[in-house]
Amino acid sequence: MAAKRKKLINKINHGDCITLMGCMLDGSVDLAFADPPFNIGYQYDEYQDQLPSENYLEWSTRWMKQVHRVLKPDGAFWLAMGDEYAAELKIEASRIGFECRSWVIWYYTFGVHCTHKFTRSHAHLFHFVKDAKQFTFNADEVKVPSARQLVYNDTRAAKGGRLPDDTWILRPQDCTDGFSPDEDTWYFPRVAGTFKERAGFHGCQMPEQLLGRIIKACSNPGEVVLDPFSGSATTLAVAKKLDRQFIGLELSKDYCVLGRQRLDAIRVADDLVGSPEPQASAPQTGATRRSGKAKTEGRGKTRNQDYQKQLFSGATGSKTSLSAEAEGLIQSFSHVHRGYSVDRVVADPIFNEDFQLACDRNQVAGTAAERNRFLFRLRKSGRLKQVGIETTMRTQISWDDLEQFVFASEIAWRRISDDYGDMSLDDILCDPRIAAQFDDIAGQFAPGFRPVDYRWGAIKLRKEGRNARQRAENHRSQLKIGKFTKGILLSELDLSKVPSSAGVYGIALAGGEFLFAAETHGLATRLRSHFESDEARQRWLREHQDLNVFYHDLETVSDYRLARQSLLLKWHQPKWNMVAKLAV
Repeated sequence: MAAKRKKLINKINHGDCITLMGCMLDGSVDLAFADPPFNIGYQYDEYQDQLPSENYLEWSTRWMKQVHRVLKPDGAFWLAMGDEYAAELKIEASRIGFECRSWVIWYYTFGVHCTHKFTRSHAHLFHFVKDAKQFTFNADEVKVPSARQLVYNDTRAAKGGRLPDDTWILRPQDCTDGFSPDEDTWYFPRVAGTFKERAGFHGCQMPEQLLGRIIKACSNPGEVVLDPFSGSATTLAVAKKLDRQFIGLELSKDYCVLGRQRLDAIRVADDLVGSPEPQASAPQTGATRRSGKAKTEGRGKTRNQDYQKQLFSGATGSKTSLSAEAEGLIQSFSHVHRGYSVDRVVADPIFNEDFQLACDRNQVAGTAAERNRFLFRLRKSGRLKQVGIETTMRTQISWDDLEQFVFASEIAWRRISDDYGDMSLDDILCDPRIAAQFDDIAGQFAPGFRPVDYRWGAIKLRKEGRNARQRAENHRSQLKIGKFTKGILLSELDLSKVPSSAGVYGIALAGGEFLFAAETHGLATRLRSHFESDEARQRWLREHQDLNVFYHDLETVSDYRLARQSLLLKWHQPKWNMVAKLAV
């Protein structure tokens, strides 16, 4: 039995959850979280979600009995459930031997639209334990600022905060007449199709911060977290980030493969996606957002401001109502996106050309850059989600594929950003003229790839930047690199002697100023792409007579992706890297 359990640990295991749990030892799990099928007819790829009621309850009892058996005496079991069977499964859990500690209502203000009953805007989260007198509950790990702190700035507020209530609300700042400040209700956004957090391959996905609250409260580092219905692998991803061991069980082969890819991309101590303190960090919908430096087009600011007013001022004049222009923008996007995200439609020249043509047909005002920018604003404001536009397709460019050109994406990003006064990546990609310049620079350093490849490389770098900084801070001793101190002149570099293994490298001027530093899966392949041809060498040399090349081989750089590169950028401040985005 122990050998069987060992094979299940820290991975997603394919198969029926009841069968797989049958291979596990009694009392071997500290925390179980289950978000099972709700028996409401959802289209899973390998499960029939519309059983006769008695069959569904019988099946639910069987898998919950297995959860009860594998839990430790002080273990906890959290169950997520919809309205249809919440009461029945609570009763079944009680019969099995679970004690209910809390019945949490997770309330979200943007509910699921219904035509013949009141709109659904909540889910049920049951906190069960095996022993009501002995169970793990780390109150200090999940305390939150109280209303005294958030609303009244009252010095009498407990410095450590207070425990959350058992109603968790999506946007309490929008519910001014429904919840008073001193009720201290909390929210976690649903992971809708337009959310960047969405894994993209599974329609039912829990927010990472919600799972984080549960895992931190009911388990300790190093303990085992079980998810019998792994799905999008969010429970396992959060468990891994929080330094727990995990066991995922999943019936779908496709979900297993995609979930494993998600887990491979994260490391212990990576940040959870979403705000840990959303009520303090999120404004009321429609509230004006101000920043010290407004982003502008060119050197003027009135054009974008006027266009924003045109988009978001409807017939009523309200800042939160949509104009006909904005409706046309949304309609244009819905006609061309084919399930892909706003990022893909803006970054992919082919998609974006279709989007601009659709805007022309719908008589949407503005330049292509303005339309793209405010498509981003519509997503950020939640408007796309409100009208039911879902992201169902993922842009599949793996890190192995990126290895061939991601350095060129970074150089192009830095060059364009410098040329246009610290222009953000979104602004670069939104303006077709500037994006074409980005493509041209990237194509010089890594010829032969599509514009969308170069652009997606920059998007992936930006996404991983924060994790890279965190990994560098948390795992410095495991990274096994130091500052570059002794290089080889490019004129004396023998590419045949460069190891083919993974490693880190740097390119510097003879006087010592670094141009570029990076990590790579293959040092020899990467340096050949930089220096093997005379044309490639000249791109790096420019007017300089020679360069210094540094490299250090490693067993792998996949264990803590971009963490080593982050340290190099902190130490050497290269001119061609996006130092501000990736450095610690």
